[in-house]
Amino acid sequence: MVVGVVAGAVVVAVLALIGLFKAMWRVAEPNEALVISGSKHRTEGLEEGMGFRIVTGRGTLVLPGVQAVRKLSLDLNETELHVDCVTHQGIPLKVRGVVIFKVGDDFVSIANAARRFLDQQRLMSERVHNVFAGHLRSIVGGLTVEDMIRDREKLTGQTRAACGTEMEKLGLIVDSLQIHEIEDPTGYIQNLAMPHAAAVQRDARIAQAEANRLATEAEQQSFARMAEATRDSEILQAGYQAERDKAAAKSEQAGPLAAAAARQEVVVQETRVAELEAHRREQQLQADVRKPADAAAYEKRTLAEAERDARISAAQAKAKETELAAAAEATRVKAAATAEAEATRTRGAAGADATRATGEAEAAAAQARGLAEAEATRAQGLAEAEAIKARAAALAENQEAVVAQQLAEKWPEIVQAGASAFGNVDNMVLLNGADGMGELFAKALTMGGTGLGLARKLLATVGDNGQPVNGVSPSLNGAVTPPPSQKVPVERDS
Repeated sequence: MVVGVVAGAVVVAVLALIGLFKAMWRVAEPNEALVISGSKHRTEGLEEGMGFRIVTGRGTLVLPGVQAVRKLSLDLNETELHVDCVTHQGIPLKVRGVVIFKVGDDFVSIANAARRFLDQQRLMSERVHNVFAGHLRSIVGGLTVEDMIRDREKLTGQTRAACGTEMEKLGLIVDSLQIHEIEDPTGYIQNLAMPHAAAVQRDARIAQAEANRLATEAEQQSFARMAEATRDSEILQAGYQAERDKAAAKSEQAGPLAAAAARQEVVVQETRVAELEAHRREQQLQADVRKPADAAAYEKRTLAEAERDARISAAQAKAKETELAAAAEATRVKAAATAEAEATRTRGAAGADATRATGEAEAAAAQARGLAEAEATRAQGLAEAEAIKARAAALAENQEAVVAQQLAEKWPEIVQAGASAFGNVDNMVLLNGADGMGELFAKALTMGGTGLGLARKLLATVGDNGQPVNGVSPSLNGAVTPPPSQKVPVERDS
């Protein structure tokens, strides 16, 4: 129980000590200063023996009943200035402004402010207003209205400089001094500004007119550009519409054009098929008609020539036989006549008769030879007539083949005749080489080709039955012989 009492007493003592400490400990806020009086203290920076202590931003012990603690605010304060002033020109003005001030942070300023405003802090703004009003009137009295208007910073600087010493004595510092407005009840400032206002108004009107002109020009240019853009747009739209119409027309024509192209391709293919069919028919005709006809004509021509040659050979053999027989007969008669004549001569009586007998024998031999030659000529004529008849028949059946065969048989002579044109040429200059030589020989050989045209003309005059057309008959050597009724008389020189 004693322990409990002791513990309770200790707790009470501790609590009493804590309460006493709290009652004795004071802490200064950041925006205030504690002024402790009641005992002699010494503060750094202050003269000795002031009788109070200043504490800022920390705590301190204060003996209750022995020392007194009071607070001095370090917050900002402001006061509005409404001062009636007269300028150096005697023009009354009303100056409106504001002063922002506070107690200085150093101990000297706090001590000065504590001596003057510790119990009268609410009167601090009024005191500051009075200080600034007096100095402001003094400064405005030395300035002109133009100076105040043009250099308001000068007025503010002079006012702060004039009030600086007094504010320092009061323990106050000026954070800001602003001149808000300068009122002119007489209208001096307004009159002063009228020329400038008129010039500004004039410039403003000129600027407005120039701006209106530029705006009008810009609007007109804008309208022109809008019209140009509209024109270009319409032109483009017309072009696009034309392209669309063209594309539509082209698309409409695409079907007929495709059909026409397909039909054209079909016609081309059909034409090619027709050409191939015609070529096939021509080849078939060559194989089925012309080749057999050429073979038959060649066969007939060969047989006719063989028969002609046989007849000519037989006629020639017969003529030779007749000639030999006539010669033998003539020799025999001549021998007999000679023998008879010799016999007659030897007998010496028939000289004249021997001569006559010799003459008769020679006449008989001559007559036999003539008969043999006539018979041979007749046989040769008959053979040639048969050959001509066979040739005419062959020409009637296939003229081109006969002419081609005859040209082929005579082609060496034709080439020789064409080449004879160059027989007397010593030197020859060709400008285009082998091509020139080929063209030269081709031109020379074309002279021989004229015979083909002549033969065709002669064949054209012969009818199907081998008779002359229009009374004109070809001769054996290629010349055209007129009919007997149309023979041209030949005039002879007398």
